[in-house]
Amino acid sequence: MRKPRTVARTALAAGTVLVLAACGGNPTSSTSGDDGGSESGPTAAEELYEELAGLSGQERRDRLVELAAEENGLNLYTSMTSDVADAVTEAFSDAFDIDVSVYRAGSETVLQRILQEQDAGFAGNDVVETNATELLALQQEGVMAPCIDQERVDLVPEAGQFDDWTATRFNLFSPSWNTNIISGDMVPTSWEDLADPKYDGQLSMELGDYDWYLTLYGYWQEQGKSDEEINQLFADMVDGAKLVKGHTVQAELMSAGEFGVTASNYTYIVQRAKADGAPVEVEPLVDPVIARPNGGSCMKTAENPATAMLFMDWMLTEGQDVIVEEQLTPAIDESGSLEGVSVIPVDTEALLNESDKWSAEYDELLSGGEVIAD
Repeated sequence: MRKPRTVARTALAAGTVLVLAACGGNPTSSTSGDDGGSESGPTAAEELYEELAGLSGQERRDRLVELAAEENGLNLYTSMTSDVADAVTEAFSDAFDIDVSVYRAGSETVLQRILQEQDAGFAGNDVVETNATELLALQQEGVMAPCIDQERVDLVPEAGQFDDWTATRFNLFSPSWNTNIISGDMVPTSWEDLADPKYDGQLSMELGDYDWYLTLYGYWQEQGKSDEEINQLFADMVDGAKLVKGHTVQAELMSAGEFGVTASNYTYIVQRAKADGAPVEVEPLVDPVIARPNGGSCMKTAENPATAMLFMDWMLTEGQDVIVEEQLTPAIDESGSLEGVSVIPVDTEALLNESDKWSAEYDELLSGGEVIAD
């Protein structure tokens, strides 16, 4: 079977992308005037997405497999961790004998590369799979197109359905703790608990989690708390907190006993650490759990549009099983693992329209904390 080719690089400079474009990359873009149509018309990829939109189930799968066999593999840009990216692409490649070329980097770098290539007229990727913030930015740019079987999209919670992309998985924010340090009535049972002075010197907050911050802020407002009360709760959390950049690093430091409680780590990272023998726990989950969607879509300029559709359909069918095997939270939760727990989505509208405001407020909030890893 063909295997994925994983390429891990930093963002390309615009000049490099221009060189790539000059070397023969000719995207089927709406501005190309070639096989992509006129400036006002759909691209060749969009025409295929529209043509096959009415198919579903096995008929759709069979047609996509037939068309994908005539294409040249799949170019995927993703911010999945390397182990998850390998598991996903190897399973897809094994299922369909399709060669997958992977560019894996941080979500911001993936976004930068796509925008640079689009500006240069170079069709680098067929599919993107990354974080909500970056997908919303790409949606604003109008470079993606809906391409997933609507029957599968309808099974995704509303919090994971967007105009141009669909969630494939969720990152869940919840407090976690080191079981060697925290037990009994020290285990947090609410978000408000994190403001208790008993956690001074034991609580860690992540330097970039302003999406968690803005969502929890809005939730507390809906619960009737005043801005003054909410600001005081967050200020009390920061008082004595240890600040860390990166959720994986945060889990490692908590496992090592550098602090006892993490305010907002991703549940899957803690559960993986626990499975590897670390003395950490995240359950029972604090109610409500805050969910940030991660997802994907096909590009309007995809050079392999049928393969792109096949991959995205697969991601919301068999690919969901791979997501579960990697201890992530699937977009389509058929196990009922979150029954009994309220799940609120990250406020994607605020992320899209007010990210600078909330990022600045969160930075200001944390300015008084002790940074121990950045």
